[in-house]
Amino acid sequence: MMSLTAANLSEVVKKQYFFKLKANIDAFSALVGIQLLAILFSMGGANSFQSYSGQIDIRVGYFSADVVIAFSMIWALVTGITITTRPYRNQDFTFVTNRLSSNLANILFLFSASIIGGVTAMLARSLPLAIRYMFFDVPNYILPMTTLEFLLGTGAAVLYLFCISAIGYFIGSLVQISKLFVVIIPALLIGMLFLNFLVGTEPYLVYVYQFYIMESSIGLFIFKMAITTALFFIASIGILNRMEVRR
Repeated sequence: MMSLTAANLSEVVKKQYFFKLKANIDAFSALVGIQLLAILFSMGGANSFQSYSGQIDIRVGYFSADVVIAFSMIWALVTGITITTRPYRNQDFTFVTNRLSSNLANILFLFSASIIGGVTAMLARSLPLAIRYMFFDVPNYILPMTTLEFLLGTGAAVLYLFCISAIGYFIGSLVQISKLFVVIIPALLIGMLFLNFLVGTEPYLVYVYQFYIMESSIGLFIFKMAITTALFFIASIGILNRMEVRR
């Protein structure tokens, strides 16, 4: 059998990548399910208010892709964690492979999944409005979205999902080292929130939100997301490379 040193790394990664797309089709089924659930949750509008005066009752709801993207982030996190588990890692041994090619194929798979998740999340933006119009005869007033706005929104959604999947991949890598991280990571996050409450400072999630989501510069936003995503993947690769070839 040809050894990996003799095989072309790009060819091995390519074969593993396409294999993972087929083998992990359930991940995309889960994406459809969770986005449909998000659409149901957003039927009332992401933000809404009601005003009543005399015989006039005014109810206004704002619809966006935010809820669908938020639910898709949960899916991306779980997918990133799941792909590091033993059953998924054992799939790689169908090929002549090593940790590097396996990690690269996983990253490509997560990036592809993020693209699909980001595009479908943005396309789902108008579904709640269409459902309300068809089944509830509710008048809708839609602000037209330009092609540029759609592309920017989709690009941002893809970057968010890819970064979240990288975090999930990192968490999954830690769990593969020791199952104690299943307890340590949630305890650490909850402990930090509790500490913020005791000290009387803003939760650290507020600073994370401001640092990433509130960024107004497109170039700086892309830079932040790219660096953060790369750091999590590099750390994950370093962790997984220390593991045995097959556990």
